[in-house]
Amino acid sequence: MFGKTSLRVAMGALLLALAPMGAMAKTYQHSLGTVDIDGVPQRVVVLGYGSLDYIDALGVTPVGMPKTLLPKSLEKFQIDSFANTGSVKEVNFETLFMLKPDLIIAEGRMADIYKDLSDIAPTYMFRIDTTDYWKTTQEHWRTLGDIFDKEEQAEQLIEGVQEQINHLHAKVEAQPPRTLTVSNSGNSLAMFGTNSRFSFVYEEAGFATSTSENVKSVPRTHGNLISFEYIADAQPEVLLILDREQAIGQSSGKAKQLFDNDLVKSTPAAKNNRVLFMDPAAWYLTAGGYQSTQTMIKELNQVIAN
Repeated sequence: MFGKTSLRVAMGALLLALAPMGAMAKTYQHSLGTVDIDGVPQRVVVLGYGSLDYIDALGVTPVGMPKTLLPKSLEKFQIDSFANTGSVKEVNFETLFMLKPDLIIAEGRMADIYKDLSDIAPTYMFRIDTTDYWKTTQEHWRTLGDIFDKEEQAEQLIEGVQEQINHLHAKVEAQPPRTLTVSNSGNSLAMFGTNSRFSFVYEEAGFATSTSENVKSVPRTHGNLISFEYIADAQPEVLLILDREQAIGQSSGKAKQLFDNDLVKSTPAAKNNRVLFMDPAAWYLTAGGYQSTQTMIKELNQVIAN
């Protein structure tokens, strides 16, 4: 015979067992709000390359992803057994719907269609704040580690990359090289400083900025417009160059021709072989990825080794 207390405990246990699984869903925050996820997702669709890079390192296999401009480091996903969801800017909604995902991981380029994605499946926004690259990257890595029940693996990946960052920072800490980071789009040049998509160079790695005192730049949303005269006057000790046209698949190698001129050659960076043409996939397409972040660190180590 049950006592009153025992009966209440037994009834509570029964109600818990009969409760819908959705009651156990966990809520996760991201830049556009929150997402409720019930259990460990099994059919994951990833709509950007930074998050694809990371969950691959975490040991999670998605069912679909965009394949336009798929970086070499992720080319194993090019095979037909993985569905093609379009590009990092345009989603094939028919394909996405047919995949019946239980989790969609979107990136910043998909922010405008976040609600449409959320109507199909729970959607987590993996958007890196490039002005605070490593902090927000770690936040996303830990969140996804929790979502996929891989917290320990996530911490191991973070610790490994943090160690590499610390090692790089220690190399330049005593005398940070004056560094100018630029990109080209056609014949137009733009420079990027500490509060930009290349903040990692200055904030985490510890490089110093290099600016011109005599030649003006023109502020705009995506970097300040500059000229080759600006570069020559700034006299950077390190010159980092992103070929944006190559990054978006419009051309390859044009930047090397464009920067092969006497004004660039007059800089300490050129004279000391410290001009780096950055990996466009790592620095532009796969922000927040595990492999891409290590590539960024590796390239910065290489340029100061000269």
